[in-house]
Amino acid sequence: MSKAFTKESDSDNEDDSTAALSVELPAGGKNYITPAGYARLRSELLQLMDDERPKVVEAVHWAAKNGDRSENGDYIYGKKRLREIDGRIRFLTKRLEIAVPTDPAVHHGSDQVFFGATVRYADEAGDERTVTILGIDEADSTQAQVSWISPIARALLKAREGDVVKLVTPAGVSEVEIVSVHYPEPRAEGEHGTPP
Repeated sequence: MSKAFTKESDSDNEDDSTAALSVELPAGGKNYITPAGYARLRSELLQLMDDERPKVVEAVHWAAKNGDRSENGDYIYGKKRLREIDGRIRFLTKRLEIAVPTDPAVHHGSDQVFFGATVRYADEAGDERTVTILGIDEADSTQAQVSWISPIARALLKAREGDVVKLVTPAGVSEVEIVSVHYPEPRAEGEHGTPP
């Protein structure tokens, strides 16, 4: 079958999973990230470019030599995987270009909430929660981490221990009290996790 009848188009190049995982930055906003988060994204980018992509290109090249591409599962899967890798590489490259590595340890000992703070707060019912405010590309809600653009982070930022702040959510407005604020210890010069 000729290539004209196969489903390969340039519009398939965008990786749907990357688009679904990406979070839009506020207009004119900066992409704040911790040095460790920056190092993880950079490491993933290098691993994709230097290790995974060449292996997939080699597999696609091998599969292409095996005859009819329209019915060649290795070729079809390889091309799909290559598009996914290329989409993730583009995404990571763009994110790293606009990243602003910010070390939260510079605020160690402060009682005011800034990027990188671990904040314990109590809601109106007295229930306490703890969250760490991180970059949008590194926050993991399963680890009690929130993005600095999330509603709770925006409510907490710049407040101090003991302050009561208004939290605006789709369910309405509520108040939360900041119980404690902690930052990581400053690292010794040259320790792993700092960007180049």
